[in-house]
Amino acid sequence: MQQQSSSSALQLTLGTGAFAFCFAVFGSMSAMMPIISKHIALTPVQKSIAIAIPVLLGSVGRIPLGILTDRFGGRIVFSLVMLFSIIPAFLIGGVSSYAHLLIYGFFIGIGLASFSVGVAFVNGWYPPERQGFALGVYGAGNIGQSLAAFGSPVLAAALGFKWGFWTFGIVLSVWLVIFALLACNAPNRGSAKSFAEIVRPVNDRRSWVLSLYYFLTFGGFVAMAVYLPTLLTEVFQLTPQNAGFRTAGFVVLATVMRPVGGVLADKIGGRTILKWVFPGTALMAMLLACPQMSTFTIGALGMAACIGLGNGAVFKLVPEYFPDSVGGVTGLVGAAGGLGGFFPPLVLGIIKQQTGSFTFGFILLCAFSLCCLAVLLRSSFGREPKLIPVSR
Repeated sequence: MQQQSSSSALQLTLGTGAFAFCFAVFGSMSAMMPIISKHIALTPVQKSIAIAIPVLLGSVGRIPLGILTDRFGGRIVFSLVMLFSIIPAFLIGGVSSYAHLLIYGFFIGIGLASFSVGVAFVNGWYPPERQGFALGVYGAGNIGQSLAAFGSPVLAAALGFKWGFWTFGIVLSVWLVIFALLACNAPNRGSAKSFAEIVRPVNDRRSWVLSLYYFLTFGGFVAMAVYLPTLLTEVFQLTPQNAGFRTAGFVVLATVMRPVGGVLADKIGGRTILKWVFPGTALMAMLLACPQMSTFTIGALGMAACIGLGNGAVFKLVPEYFPDSVGGVTGLVGAAGGLGGFFPPLVLGIIKQQTGSFTFGFILLCAFSLCCLAVLLRSSFGREPKLIPVSR
């Protein structure tokens, strides 16, 4: 039993590290955007498109990667994802045009898509009563975004533009070697399932309701994390380094609250957590709509706490409802969360260009949070799930 626990902790560490460094590679794009935009002279909409493009692949890519992980195991799939994240990390260091920025940015999004691989990889190493904790810890790999938000502008200023990207590419390369040598698939992962068995839960209404919740919680996290550097430099005229520091604080708080949400969900249920998360998110969105540094700071930190708790709660529910198809359902739910991070930067960029302010965008976020609360309270999906495996 002790040996099993030690092996579980090692695999959780390997998976969390892999996700964190993939996320850092992904996050370097948005962290460097204030600097990139000065070199290429981008409009607000162009900046929003460039920030959102990596999220597109990072969202849609979660579905096939989750399915492949259920089929072949996390060790090989995660290793390949890390390998393919390293390539654009080095290419984008030499970006010289908007077209190249969009192309390299699109492929750097595979770092965000890695999330669904790790959930299936880590989940098999823990019993149901500990999965909220394990997935909460794994989700703390979001800290990679914080590393990039703070580190990339500092590295670029000290060592040159390209090192804002190359540093995390090198770190990920080292972790890839460590992961390939030490990672193992869970012994209770089960036999490989057919494609039809893997995708069957996609027809279950519960997976789509979870996707809606994650669209707000993780989508809100991604959108804020990738757009805050640009927003803070434009609205409050902060330096890229100062904006990166504040963005890192947002990411750290959201990341710390994610395992807290998972642990609380183990004890009192994911739905109970979400009943507080959704109205809290709505309130914080209204504070963000006030263009004052004091109210904006309170709103941003409160938002980080709420959506961090929500992320942990939602992914506690995934293995409870779909214990035999965690990768596939994680891919679907994770894709919805990624798309939740794709659209807000575009909407904010358009609203800013048309109105000169971001205020209406945060009002829309408040309204969407209240819609999620209404679905939670009115849906027959309202009760906590029983541990009944999906029929095969």
